[in-house]
Amino acid sequence: MRQFYQTFPIWAPVVPKLSWTHIIQLLPIQNENERNYYINQVILNNLSKRELRKEIKNKSFDRLSYADKNNIKLIDTNNMNNLPLSISDMIKDPIILETNKDINNINEEAVHKLLIELVENRYLALGTGFTLAGHEYKIIKENKTYKIDLLFFNYKLNCFVVVEVKNKEVLPKDIGQIEFYTKLIDDEIKEEYNNKTVGIIIVKKKNKLIVDYCTSKDNIYLTTFKIINTNDKILV
Repeated sequence: MRQFYQTFPIWAPVVPKLSWTHIIQLLPIQNENERNYYINQVILNNLSKRELRKEIKNKSFDRLSYADKNNIKLIDTNNMNNLPLSISDMIKDPIILETNKDINNINEEAVHKLLIELVENRYLALGTGFTLAGHEYKIIKENKTYKIDLLFFNYKLNCFVVVEVKNKEVLPKDIGQIEFYTKLIDDEIKEEYNNKTVGIIIVKKKNKLIVDYCTSKDNIYLTTFKIINTNDKILV
């Protein structure tokens, strides 16, 4: 109880949103910004004790692509409809994927399925508010058919999110491909009241030169994935 008082000296408005089992998971976290991040995740996503424990165990905060991790404020629960969320507040690097299959035979199609399972099971590796719009989503333009690996709609951000998966190191042509797809979605599907389409490339390995030169647009993001074998907890 002393530790609880020191961690939460003022009974903030967010604390009643947490159960005692949530608080027990949060008490050992000394970094206030890290603790605020996990409290916000509980509020945003209605996390159970088990889900919160998993987020902490998988070091969700450490893998977050925040530009500034030193100024994370608690959510104002009285103003939940006007949260300043962005895609950069959500994307983890790396994204952790779990499977009980042989990790040496994982191809891009298998990674697609693991990402879909994450969203369908409401795990937060891709962030908050994602719904699947289509797998290998087809768009026909000028008699040509284009297939997008994964197309999501994010109802928190009010925008479509194009996800391309590459089971290799990123190449410059991958950046050009996803820029083309995001523009295609903007032209063919996006409504006037939707925000600009976001593109995410999920690769096995980054290339710093390509990242520095090719990802200057504010709606294109690059991250990596790691696969955990749930039988032996090996990362690949």
